[in-house]
Amino acid sequence: MSTNKSVDKRPLSPFMIGPFYKPQLTSMLSITHRLTGLVITLGSLFIAGWLISLAAGPYWYSGYAYHMLAWYGQALLFAWSWCTLFHLCNGIRHLGWDVGFGLDLKTAYLSGYTVVIVSAVLTIAVWILAYAA
Repeated sequence: MSTNKSVDKRPLSPFMIGPFYKPQLTSMLSITHRLTGLVITLGSLFIAGWLISLAAGPYWYSGYAYHMLAWYGQALLFAWSWCTLFHLCNGIRHLGWDVGFGLDLKTAYLSGYTVVIVSAVLTIAVWILAYAA
């Protein structure tokens, strides 16, 4: 135990998750932005496989389409589309920050909630339009 009182009162690192640090919307959106980038990359491999099967002919395409149209394929595509739209909306938010717009705390939180809501609405709209077509 340290006898120096000034050392004991130092602020804790924000990376100490748990009872020491309360996650904030801005940090959660930052982590989500990074994770959605990873999911987009992996999902793009799924889409590339679909294009390759399409080019390979009807036999390969029918096998691939079977999995894409199954519930798990649809769930993966839905997750991929939400990740793509969230990443896009949050990227636009970051572009605003790059030019100096919305840097105050109130606007940062408002734009964060807007990103979440708009990405969800756009994902649902894309899927409604896809099923309607």
